[in-house]
Amino acid sequence: MSFQNPVFIPGPTNMPEAIRKACDMPTIDHRSPHFGTILNPCLDNLRRVLKSRSARIFLYPATGTGGWETAITNTLSPGDKVLAARNGMFSHRWIDMCRRHGLDVEVVETAWGEGIPADRFAEILTADRGHAIRAVLATHNETATGVRSDIAAVRRALDAAKHPALLLVDGVSSIASMDFRFDEWGVDVAVTGSQKGFMLPAGLAILGFSDRAIAASKTARLPRTFFDIEDMAKGYASNAFPYTPPVGLMNGLKLATEMLLEEGLENVFARHHRIAEGVRRAVDAWGLTLCAARPELHSDTVSAIRTPEGFDATRIVTHAAAKYGVAFGTGLGEVAGKVFRIGHLGMLTDVLALSGLATAEMAMADLGLPIRLGAGVAAAQDYYRDEANAVKKAAA
Repeated sequence: MSFQNPVFIPGPTNMPEAIRKACDMPTIDHRSPHFGTILNPCLDNLRRVLKSRSARIFLYPATGTGGWETAITNTLSPGDKVLAARNGMFSHRWIDMCRRHGLDVEVVETAWGEGIPADRFAEILTADRGHAIRAVLATHNETATGVRSDIAAVRRALDAAKHPALLLVDGVSSIASMDFRFDEWGVDVAVTGSQKGFMLPAGLAILGFSDRAIAASKTARLPRTFFDIEDMAKGYASNAFPYTPPVGLMNGLKLATEMLLEEGLENVFARHHRIAEGVRRAVDAWGLTLCAARPELHSDTVSAIRTPEGFDATRIVTHAAAKYGVAFGTGLGEVAGKVFRIGHLGMLTDVLALSGLATAEMAMADLGLPIRLGAGVAAAQDYYRDEANAVKKAAA
């Protein structure tokens, strides 16, 4: 693999040089006042990225998986019932975690390539007159299939049923790249990580808790120590952590959030949509299809691309890495060998996206797929040129 080439995996993503340098800092006393000048801007900026006025932000030295565990252990008790759809590898893993913690999970089995079936959730929640369901789990962006689910529709299902269940949302591969509305959607816990839209190395689990989730934490009885939000809140009160914090990563996060807010969140989301749409135009020009079943499900951070029946899609990933030094994502779980994934989030531009599309074309052509070199690149170029012209006219 060449360090000169960008990666096109759905995370960890490419790092801006300024953020990499921000993470590379001298040791400081994390119990000194100086740590607060890193911690507090991170918390304030993250609240803005979540589009929330009141969410309580918690940072842990972990990945998104640690964030999932923080969400459930601080809000639920042994034997509690939760509702979830299994429509990809990451929703599957969160369900598995819940079961390992002794929770009773009602799973709505959903085809991989489909989004969360909010209508089915509405039926189940309406029928749950005793309110046995304590939480609804929702994966906003299923990284394995490139599918975006409608979290607002899940909230409408809860509200229509007048159900008090908490709404816990996995936004690991969406937050800071795609529009996420913590307050408007009535999210109770949002989970994300540092290594995707925030353009950092893996190592930070990032969470937002609503007032309802904070209240639930007072009576939740699942075991927790490292991930206890009460301990973390006590640390924050004195500009500290309850244990040693990852200061370098947090310094990088401070800069990353400043960069996102300076670009403007709506501009960030528009950039991701534009790059993703160029990739989708290329896929269509190749004569291939996406795993996502319909356009409204298309993710703006990762595209899972189906290859012809009988062709092992993993060969594209291994060949691109070995011959061209470029990383794409493999298929996972039920779609392993059936799709390869192009990550298009974080530090990415139209020009960088074109280099990934060109490499994918070369790899597929090398392996005998009926791909005409330049077809996908040209389709993406046409789209990017049109978009650039539209932006120029709008600014004139």
